[in-house]
Amino acid sequence: MKTGTIVKVSGPLVIAEGMRDANMFDVVRVSEKHLIGEIIEMHGDRASIQVYEETSGLGPGEEVVSTGMPMSVELGPGLISTIYDGIQRPLEKLYEASGTNIQKGIEVKSLDRDKKWKFEPAKQTGDAVEAGDVIGIVHETAVVVCKIMVPFGLKGTIKEIYVGEFTVEEPVCVITDEKGNDISVTMMQKWPVRRERPYKVKKSPDSLLVTGQRVIDTFFPITKGGVAAIPGPFGSGKTVTQHQLAKWADADIVVYIGCGERGNEMTDVLNEFPELKDPRTGESLMQRTVLIANTSDMPVAAREASIYTGITIAEFFRDMGYSVALMADSTSRWAEALREMSGRLEEMPGEEGYPAYLGSRLAQFYERAGRVVSLGKEERIGTLTAIGAVSPPGGDTSEPVSQATLRIVKVFWGLDASLAYKRHFPAINWLSSYSLYQDRVDEWADINVHEEFSAHRTEAMRLLQTEAELQEIVQLVGVDSLSHGDRLILETSRSIREDFLHQNSFHEVDTYTSLHKQYRMLKLILTFYHEAQNAIKAGVPIQKITKLHVIERIGRAKYVEEINVDKSYDEIERDIKGEINDLISKGADEL
Repeated sequence: MKTGTIVKVSGPLVIAEGMRDANMFDVVRVSEKHLIGEIIEMHGDRASIQVYEETSGLGPGEEVVSTGMPMSVELGPGLISTIYDGIQRPLEKLYEASGTNIQKGIEVKSLDRDKKWKFEPAKQTGDAVEAGDVIGIVHETAVVVCKIMVPFGLKGTIKEIYVGEFTVEEPVCVITDEKGNDISVTMMQKWPVRRERPYKVKKSPDSLLVTGQRVIDTFFPITKGGVAAIPGPFGSGKTVTQHQLAKWADADIVVYIGCGERGNEMTDVLNEFPELKDPRTGESLMQRTVLIANTSDMPVAAREASIYTGITIAEFFRDMGYSVALMADSTSRWAEALREMSGRLEEMPGEEGYPAYLGSRLAQFYERAGRVVSLGKEERIGTLTAIGAVSPPGGDTSEPVSQATLRIVKVFWGLDASLAYKRHFPAINWLSSYSLYQDRVDEWADINVHEEFSAHRTEAMRLLQTEAELQEIVQLVGVDSLSHGDRLILETSRSIREDFLHQNSFHEVDTYTSLHKQYRMLKLILTFYHEAQNAIKAGVPIQKITKLHVIERIGRAKYVEEINVDKSYDEIERDIKGEINDLISKGADEL
């Protein structure tokens, strides 16, 4: 054991000397209270340690013991539906051990050591295996099968493989490696959180991650294995948008990291997710979710660890061949923890006091997302999609965290305070947001949804951009100065905004919209636009067109249930054509 002595305590930062034999990122136990910490800087025999627990009461002269191991997470059956803190301590077990206030230095195992899991072998004695090969499965929940893989760095032949119920520490297989040594394999692996888990090949992400949110799927899509940022000021709906993505995204596993957010928001997640029915399986959403709760009142250093803990767990499920969606809410709070620790280390500050390495740390986090071919002989393709919320002070996206994030991510969902004040949710600004995956998704959608999907999207976007230009003229000289054709563009754009882009996350039908329904909704609005154009060319005034009864039916079309979409929308389309043809024929009669 490598021991040292505390010489200075500065909030979550502890300086200890006599630590020459310790290494960077070693986990240490501080004082007789056994507080968990991690070495983040070395100067000769002096180690700077960030402590993941409250340091009040610590003083110089107390002992520090290095474990000689880096900060690691435990990976295996039992992760799903568990709620962890930032350093992978299960909150339920912490509550059982210490009540509502977490005691200092409390040690709780991340995975339950007593629970037995039914192991079903996928290999036989004598089979040659290598790192990443699946040797067996465990039905972890009703919807998730945990695949037990050969640990990284191990290659050989199976000497024995067992059937039955085992704890995560009991051997389920014995492998004779290339040197002739017998190595016992358990269902649990440990992995350092700051190291990316290995894979064979990283591939280009090309298929859409369906979220059921119309403004995202149709206008600013994200692919499976993509990276996105949601910057927005206070109250603009970042957290609700991420909750919607966590609930409805077309992912096998969801990892939700509440990093430095309000306690009541995490409480909403903890209360909502078990109650919600997963639309894909009919089971509770918690049956495929891992939650990491690190609220704003928890020790600041644990925030820094929480996103690494979360992404390592996400990589573990990606290696099994699953599609994983990771939500980090919010990376700004994580960056604030970096800034506080950097200040206490007396490092040279960068822009706005953030450390100079802010951009590279953010890149290290987001670059761990992607679509990869996992290790092992059998080809498994897994995806990890990372979606990070950014909370810029005052909504100013020119600040360092937003700018560093935008240089890395390929999708920008810019939340707009003015839209939020108008009660337009999700408040994603359609003029400032973008997706660099658009071309790939257009190809995918034209094949998998409808051949006109991308053409409709392009036309709707053009109408919204034209509306923004026309609104400037309207503000100067009034709406009456516009031609009937331009006023029709304003009316159609209003319909796109209010009937298509506006979505009620608390309405049982409107909360989720399938791609087919999104296509039909957009087609409905554009059918009205094209038919009305014909009417204007035939001399029908815009005032008569805007008074049509069918406009109200287009507005209510979003509340039609999925099973009735085709029948109901076909009827509305017939009515659009019928009512506008009536206007044209009446106009002809008058002439």
